[in-house]
Amino acid sequence: DATSQRTTATKTKDGYSLNGIKNWITSGNTADYYIVFAQTNKNLGHKGVSAFLVEKTWDGITVGPKEDKMGIRASDTHSIIFENVFVPKANLIGEAGKGFAYAMKTLSGGRIGIAAQALGIAQGAYEIALNYAKKRETFGQAIFEHQAVRFKLVDMYTQIKSARYLVYEAALNKDKGLDYNVESSMAKLVASQAAMDVTTEAVQLLGGNGYVREYHVERMMRDAKVTQIYEGTSEIQKIVIGRSLA
Repeated sequence: DATSQRTTATKTKDGYSLNGIKNWITSGNTADYYIVFAQTNKNLGHKGVSAFLVEKTWDGITVGPKEDKMGIRASDTHSIIFENVFVPKANLIGEAGKGFAYAMKTLSGGRIGIAAQALGIAQGAYEIALNYAKKRETFGQAIFEHQAVRFKLVDMYTQIKSARYLVYEAALNKDKGLDYNVESSMAKLVASQAAMDVTTEAVQLLGGNGYVREYHVERMMRDAKVTQIYEGTSEIQKIVIGRSLA
């Protein structure tokens, strides 16, 4: 519930005093700067959220331990703690109280990026599975020749192609300056599901080899799951899409 965030930015003589904790921050220890959304007027709810540009080296900022995640392990994820961090007035981004609107607009674009990430994961797993199926032999022939295996590959291929067109449509709308809020949600919903389905089937198709790290599909399956979670869960995407049907 992004509207209920608890970090506060209390106005002072020369700026703001920032207090709170932000969790699940991508590149939390790698980044030199943070864009922080904080409540500047609690009475206004989401209309009282403002955005600030904050430097990691400022006094009062602590970076928590790196999260031990299931997937996307090359990306460092941390909690960031702010304790009486002084933020100059000049570091307010845009207008006070507009932070939530900025965040929602950013999320809509970000969902296209996550959809593209999911699409790439699915494509990579499919290619590994296809190449493996053409080389691995059972009962005197490549497993690709078995109908059950080929049907799996057909399902993978059609899911990927369907997802790709939704991702392209959302990206094209954004490039043209058209509304892309619903399209980005549809792209993320479908592409993330394709990523989970395709990677899971790739592991199954490779059998025991799919369960070891040498063939990479087990990592892709772990990486795929987060695409259904961050930048808004799949359930949130359905809410966004559902509202557009009214």
